[in-house]
Amino acid sequence: MDSTRQNPQFRQSSPPGPIARLVAFVLSAALLVLGFMFSLVALAVVAVLGVVLGGWLWWKTRTLRKQMQQMREAQPVSKDGPMPRDQVIEGEFIREVAPDQRLR
Repeated sequence: MDSTRQNPQFRQSSPPGPIARLVAFVLSAALLVLGFMFSLVALAVVAVLGVVLGGWLWWKTRTLRKQMQQMREAQPVSKDGPMPRDQVIEGEFIREVAPDQRLR
């Protein structure tokens, strides 16, 4: 390939002047500020959506929490804490019966 010929689209131009540098700096700063503002708005939208979704979930589960509180209060209490009458382990129901009440 002949190194003396140059492709016209890859010609070397003169370095940018001070006005071009100033315009590039101003445009870069403006784009940086706009990007920062957009990220702040996006963060605020995500935070508001999270609060709204959390409030909605809290409101929808309030009756369930009340039922769980009533069940907890209805359990007999000993000095060590609530006395479980029955235990559920891995989906199996286990009832402890006194020896004199067992079927023979």
